[in-house]
Amino acid sequence: MKDYEDKDTIKLNLIAIKIRKHIIEMLYRAKSGHPGGSLSAVDALVALYFVHMKYNPKKPLDPDRDRFILSKGHAAPALYAVLAERGYFDVKELKNLRQINCRLQGHPVCTCVPGVEASTGSLGHGLSFGNGVALAGKLDNKNYRVYVMMGDGETGEGQVWEAAAVAAHYKLDNLTAMIDRNFLQIDGNTEDVLRLESVRDRWGAFGWNVIETDGHDIEKILDALREAGEHKRQPTLIILNTVKGKGVSFMENNVDFHGVPPNEAERNIAIKELDLAEKKLEALL
Repeated sequence: MKDYEDKDTIKLNLIAIKIRKHIIEMLYRAKSGHPGGSLSAVDALVALYFVHMKYNPKKPLDPDRDRFILSKGHAAPALYAVLAERGYFDVKELKNLRQINCRLQGHPVCTCVPGVEASTGSLGHGLSFGNGVALAGKLDNKNYRVYVMMGDGETGEGQVWEAAAVAAHYKLDNLTAMIDRNFLQIDGNTEDVLRLESVRDRWGAFGWNVIETDGHDIEKILDALREAGEHKRQPTLIILNTVKGKGVSFMENNVDFHGVPPNEAERNIAIKELDLAEKKLEALL
């Protein structure tokens, strides 16, 4: 270990493993849901909620809070697990994902779950919503920041590009968008379904400040978030280079687990792998 910061990073990675365990258990119990894109989003969510963002779980509607919008709403298990671990609701409630009369629905609903800023799941809408919240912050002279996470396949939606143009036009430098760039969507590889060209060049051409980073390196994600916060007169896009199904060997880069939960045998293997990764990290503390 070099210094205390290294230990902090290990602790954050241990939290990420805990979140991944929650995701596996939730989806196994529910017999439904989306493991691949939930697992790939974990490290960015941990960076945001455990270090970077300004918020108070006891006051989920604090007008000065930072806002996070999960545009790729099918990754709700990752968001629910993070919100629970941050105290928005009891962790025990996670086991009820997708159950009748449970507020943890398959896609997030803002009127049901504290900490959920927008009801999402119909892909392509999150950035437009984020634009509105960011513009409102400007008009109200608020200092909060808005973060929007999109899937890479989601950016094939035309509304995303209308929103990209609007954000640049209004110079929404309080807005940071992120793309979970794992190269897989429900129908296969993104470049086979609808080629995304150079993501960096395309967003840059729309007037955005673009940062690209390793979406599983929490320190690098935090560096990118800080850089985005310091950039003025442009919205920022962070391209998170990720692996779909990250953390579970047989789910990694496997499109079959886009929307298929683990069965009992798969659940057991996944938890065993995550337990082993956890023990290795704990030995470094």
